[in-house]
Amino acid sequence: MDQRTDGAVPAPLYHDEAGRLAVLREYGVLDTLPEASFDDIVFLASYICEAPVAMVSLVDEDRQWFKSKVGTDLKETSRDVAFCAHAILQPDEIFVVPDAHQDPRFATNPLVRDEPHIRFYAGAPLISPEGMPLGTLCVTDEVPGYLSPAQTRALAALAREVVVHLELRRVIAALTKPLAEMSSDPMLEPGVRDELRQASEEAASASALVGQAMERVLEAELRMQNLVNRVRTVQSRPRPLPGG
Repeated sequence: MDQRTDGAVPAPLYHDEAGRLAVLREYGVLDTLPEASFDDIVFLASYICEAPVAMVSLVDEDRQWFKSKVGTDLKETSRDVAFCAHAILQPDEIFVVPDAHQDPRFATNPLVRDEPHIRFYAGAPLISPEGMPLGTLCVTDEVPGYLSPAQTRALAALAREVVVHLELRRVIAALTKPLAEMSSDPMLEPGVRDELRQASEEAASASALVGQAMERVLEAELRMQNLVNRVRTVQSRPRPLPGG
């Protein structure tokens, strides 16, 4: 393993790195503002996995950038120190590091030695429809840990929800960008230009409505999980003896 002077062991590049980066660029999501739909997902990931930190991490050419996060103030890190850069090399499974101190790839990593003192990491790859790993939905902790089978399944499901939101962004961008470009063409008749502009605005409104609907679905899932937990708590209580 090649180690940097700061102790990091950079992950090898993805086998089709150029293609992966090209797909990531199509989403137009890097360096955008926070969005409630992604924030809700990282909240659920942190809650379900019982981890204080959760992030939607996108692995760019030289950095990992966090679209959404809870439990940390980091906005991005160098790709060379990123756990997620290792995770995208195993796109078919969740990448888990139970104790970074015991893993030679991460034991001397600056993110382990110094703030945020990562010990436990689990990252579910975000896979585009083309099969490209864009980044991860990940959780971390300052103490060693693991995921139960149910938590592993839940993290993978939430990662798929992240991709759904990303795909929505890509589809809407593909629809609205040509409309916006055409509507600014000075050769168009005013009536046609107005119709194109209206169509572009309607597409953007439709995107917002779909995003709101998905947020309500996630809220319903959380309420259902809380209800299931309450039912299990009731079921675990000792039952009164007959005639007692």
